[in-house]
Amino acid sequence: MKKLLFFLWITTFALYCPSVSCKNKAKEKSPAEAPIGPNYSNLQLEKLGRGLVAIHEGKGFVAVSWRKLMDDKKKVSFDLYRKSYVPGATKLKEVRLNVKPLKTSTYFVDKSVDTTITQEYILVENKSRKKVVSYLLTPERASVPYISIKLPPINWDSTRAYQPNDASVGDLDGDGEYEIVLKRTIGNFACSQPGISGGTNHLEAYKLDGRRLWQIDIGPNVREGAQYFSFMVFDFDGDGKAEVICKTSEGTVFGDGKKIGDFNMDGIVDYVIRDTSLRTYGKILSGPEFISVIEGATGKELDRVDYIPRGNMIDWGDDYGNRMDRQLSAVAYLDGKRPSYIACRGYNGKSVVQAWNFRNGKMTKLWTFDTSANNGKYIAWSNQGNHNIRIGDVDHDGKDEIIYGACAINDDGTGLYTTGWGHGDAMHLTDIDPDKPGLEVWQCHEYAPSPNGSSLRNAATGKLIWGYPSTSDVGRALCADIDPESRGLEIWSSGTNGLYSCKGKLLSKIVPPINMAIWWDGDLSRELLDKIYIDKWTGNGTTRLFNGKGKGITWCNGTKATPCLSADIFGDWREEVIWPTEDGTEIRIYMTDKPTEHMFTTFMQDPIYRIGVATENAGYNQPPEPGFYFGTDKIGFSKFLSK
Repeated sequence: MKKLLFFLWITTFALYCPSVSCKNKAKEKSPAEAPIGPNYSNLQLEKLGRGLVAIHEGKGFVAVSWRKLMDDKKKVSFDLYRKSYVPGATKLKEVRLNVKPLKTSTYFVDKSVDTTITQEYILVENKSRKKVVSYLLTPERASVPYISIKLPPINWDSTRAYQPNDASVGDLDGDGEYEIVLKRTIGNFACSQPGISGGTNHLEAYKLDGRRLWQIDIGPNVREGAQYFSFMVFDFDGDGKAEVICKTSEGTVFGDGKKIGDFNMDGIVDYVIRDTSLRTYGKILSGPEFISVIEGATGKELDRVDYIPRGNMIDWGDDYGNRMDRQLSAVAYLDGKRPSYIACRGYNGKSVVQAWNFRNGKMTKLWTFDTSANNGKYIAWSNQGNHNIRIGDVDHDGKDEIIYGACAINDDGTGLYTTGWGHGDAMHLTDIDPDKPGLEVWQCHEYAPSPNGSSLRNAATGKLIWGYPSTSDVGRALCADIDPESRGLEIWSSGTNGLYSCKGKLLSKIVPPINMAIWWDGDLSRELLDKIYIDKWTGNGTTRLFNGKGKGITWCNGTKATPCLSADIFGDWREEVIWPTEDGTEIRIYMTDKPTEHMFTTFMQDPIYRIGVATENAGYNQPPEPGFYFGTDKIGFSKFLSK
């Protein structure tokens, strides 16, 4: 009974004590009331190549797509050539495919192509006549309308029980193109659930041509499940090659075969609770926990530090390891120049967030934000975290803030603000209303009744812009510009009675699909991604653009129904989707088959979007979003896009 009263107290305290929130906020850095948006003038960014791909969509139609880059001149244009490898030919001729320079789109459809022979597509910068990159479309590649990556069995898994799950991308070897880091698991537990799956988290790295670079077994002491384990793929030390940073423990086996043994010399290397009579059956509530930095090219461990301590379990909000083991991770540019690693533990009740730098081969802790420390200075930030995390420079100081659900943390580890509206499952950070300076946050909240069960707020100040009341847990929320007739992004949730404009106007009593969003077709509206389907909003309903039914693909993460990853992985500014096959032996990357008349810089060179891709696997997957307004009316397009 005392434990229940403690939880009710901490929940009520966080939700209904705005005086504490305001008191603490007044002591911290006060953000501008109307910031003008992110300031990313000095950041270390990836050096990306063109990401040229060619995919046979069928009947001789080949879609060829490549990136426009931030360093390109505004009037950059391209020529595209095809070289056909005709058997027996002594001289192969390059044929120019475009009549006029390609300057309005980085997407081209080649027609009547003989896909029974190898075709090489060659991209040339029109003005310099410099050959940029080429791509070989072999008959094998042309046999399917996607990029296929076959998955070898996990080393000891002869029954193929392991299934593809979340994925991320990064340039692991410094060649300017992305590799895929994939998680494979057998089970997928929530922290509230008991049970043992019989498997462990595995990470693997793959080239886009299907070659596996390495495999890591995270081991028995990091439980399978989205709330337990996430991994950040990013170039943290600035050497041009991405590292992988994640939680590890005793029993972890790295890509070079080295293993973390009995580190604390207690004679135990498996801390899984195996007593089926206990509420904690299957959980890991003791034993060492680490953060490991892994070399992206080889999978070997580069450095290791201690993870956020468990401390006293009841301080997190219960006595069975539920709230204590809700964990997230992220990437943030805390110094305005280079990325840092963010580790998070707890978001229902006590929350602890740490920031780390990886420099010169070593991890160094920058700060710890703890809602239970400093005589309760940040107690009002308790119980505000989400099942996901958003990162961005919301106050225009050139340094990232951490949007931790219904509260925010400064780049220096101090509290920025807390709303008191409480924990939620979904959250979005971007420029939702182009008529308001800066960025906004659209979020749903779990605790009810609430006047703001779905809330739109100023990202820099936490000030409420618009809220929709709830009488029960609101489990989903999404924002995207899906209605070209409405200014700004549209917002909706499972708690609203329809689709709303960012101004709060009811646009339709129909609630659109509410899982993920994706740029897929040729216009500037965003489409809706759910399970294995992509739909377009038509004003009072949807029409289907991609139907994965019958294609042998499926989705991940149970009721969350997400792909392995959706992001602007290669090609032009539209987004690709990675889905697993139903038998778990393959992942497939699907690219749009829709031409477009628009040419934009790849979203992956926008820091907020790029971090959004990195954090997509942390907690409950949410789509990445840019740090500027992107919509059908082009209001507020940043210099990033218009350069």
